[in-house]
Amino acid sequence: MDNDAWLNLTTEDIIDPELPICDPHHHLVERLNGHYMLKELLQDVGTGHNIVKTVFVQCDLMYRKDGPKELRPVGETEFVAGIAGQHGTIDVAAGIVGFADLTQGTNVTKVLEAHIAAGRNRFRGIRQISAWDIGSYSNQPKELLLDPKFREGFACLQKYNLSFDAFFFHPQLKEVVDLAIAFPHITIIVDHIGSPLGIDSYVGKREEVFQDWKRGIGMLATCPNVAIKLGGLGRPRCGFGWNEQDMPPSSIELSKTMAPYFLWAIEQFGVDRCMFESNFPPDKMSYSYRIIWNTFKRITKDFSANERSALFHDTAIRIYRLETQEQQPS
Repeated sequence: MDNDAWLNLTTEDIIDPELPICDPHHHLVERLNGHYMLKELLQDVGTGHNIVKTVFVQCDLMYRKDGPKELRPVGETEFVAGIAGQHGTIDVAAGIVGFADLTQGTNVTKVLEAHIAAGRNRFRGIRQISAWDIGSYSNQPKELLLDPKFREGFACLQKYNLSFDAFFFHPQLKEVVDLAIAFPHITIIVDHIGSPLGIDSYVGKREEVFQDWKRGIGMLATCPNVAIKLGGLGRPRCGFGWNEQDMPPSSIELSKTMAPYFLWAIEQFGVDRCMFESNFPPDKMSYSYRIIWNTFKRITKDFSANERSALFHDTAIRIYRLETQEQQPS
């Protein structure tokens, strides 16, 4: 059974279908083992929730095939900017987050400027993945965020008013705290709620991981320049195993598992620094777009209208500066 057929085994009515949503984290994929482009994205965001804007986040898409190696990632921004815009009621890729190798130090400025020029006023930040753990995801340099050359390049983000999306694993939370303290004027956006691991050496240690994660999130929340995305728990590395079930999970099932993580993050950061994310298509292996947004709505059913507006829309709009599409400095 293919993934779409499996996902269709669990269906639900849309909860609060009028609630405006900005989805601040999705990808587009064009690979031999996966295809998820504009058509597939629009099919998902059009399943009933009121998605009004999205933010595209780097995923090694459509890099330039020639030219200087450091500038090849700009091809991703060029491609996404070319398909961005109003598609029906949805402003797709209202914000674009691309890749630049910050270990180039100050030489990275030419890459940042190229992204901004290519982004058609939609380019908002950089993501350079730093996720590293023995046996879990080790094709990134260990302690990248602490590397002096990386930090030299990271400092350049401030000049261009660019944010930094941080994708790491929960044992690395202290490294992100250190980075945030060192650069208080650069906005850091934590992807996937800090990615608590549940595979390899973490199997059977769910409560231990949860407590370690809680302590790290508490420390990170003391840094006012950090915001956090609530989502991304559907990947196998988190160890919940939803993708291995005979039936996809319902939003009731998901909310029971996810609520302790999301509610703790909201308690620590406040709704003005938290935003729900789909992380599609990676999380699509575990649940449908309709189901995951129903899950977020169930978890926040007792929140005030203003709090829900922040979590589902306003925080993402403010953090990614999507209120206007004004030209950024170059």
